[in-house]
Amino acid sequence: MESTQHTQAKAGSAKHVRICESRDIDVAEIWREVVERARLTAGTEPGLSKLVEDIVLSRSGLGEALAVRLSRKLAREDMTREELHPLLFDVLNENPWIVASAARDLQAIVERDPACDSPLHPLLFFKGFLAISTYRISHQFWRARRCALAYYFQSLASEVFGVDIHPAAEIGCGIMLDHATSFVVGETAIIEDDVSILHEVTLGGTGKATGNRHPIVRSGVLLGAGAKILGRVEIGEGAKVGAGSVVLNDVPPHSTVAGVPAVVVGLSSSFSPALDMDQRLVCEAVRRRESEASQS
Repeated sequence: MESTQHTQAKAGSAKHVRICESRDIDVAEIWREVVERARLTAGTEPGLSKLVEDIVLSRSGLGEALAVRLSRKLAREDMTREELHPLLFDVLNENPWIVASAARDLQAIVERDPACDSPLHPLLFFKGFLAISTYRISHQFWRARRCALAYYFQSLASEVFGVDIHPAAEIGCGIMLDHATSFVVGETAIIEDDVSILHEVTLGGTGKATGNRHPIVRSGVLLGAGAKILGRVEIGEGAKVGAGSVVLNDVPPHSTVAGVPAVVVGLSSSFSPALDMDQRLVCEAVRRRESEASQS
């Protein structure tokens, strides 16, 4: 079992921030599931056998496999696969929290995405997972004050995956970034553990302000496709933001907001919308009628 804890509470947030808090994850078990499905895939899909062999079956663990997958995806004339692979392997080997975080992300995707029944598939094919993993590496370079490399990997992720996350942003574990295209995260944004995010979401600023100027997204939040959250607003724990909404003010915990600008339209459909992925917007009046009908 490995711990994913790696950061402390972010300055500028009055409340404790849950960023990869101690929650053990059995990385070895996730890896066993990846290998088992890889063997099945290699046997049933000959066209993918070389890919599966290179990324999974010839590797000793999830960290090594992730280094290979990302080096294949991100390689270019600037930095070849032969140059990228040892760099990524060393970062992952020296920072096991990144591998543990990736394992939690894989687990989250399998649990929340009905289109995914194996952690192999995100590792090989899901650009949301690969983009978050690239961010985690760029974030480690940022923490080590290797800012040029951090920006380099940010730009690679933007070009290859269509996802632009500033390496200084703080992002927790158990993140499901579904579809991922056009996901943008600003420098001082904070995303806590166990958050689910659809495509075209922006966590942005409101202009040229400096300091803590990007949103805080608390644990259990579900951000619908196309949501734009601007400024140092806080999306409370277990809240839901409807698709296409523009959020300019704090969102209370366990509430649902929608619209342009977004307003509270009711309560969240569950304690943790991120986990059940229910994107329906049920306003309070409708909820009350349904409750009265069920009791009559």
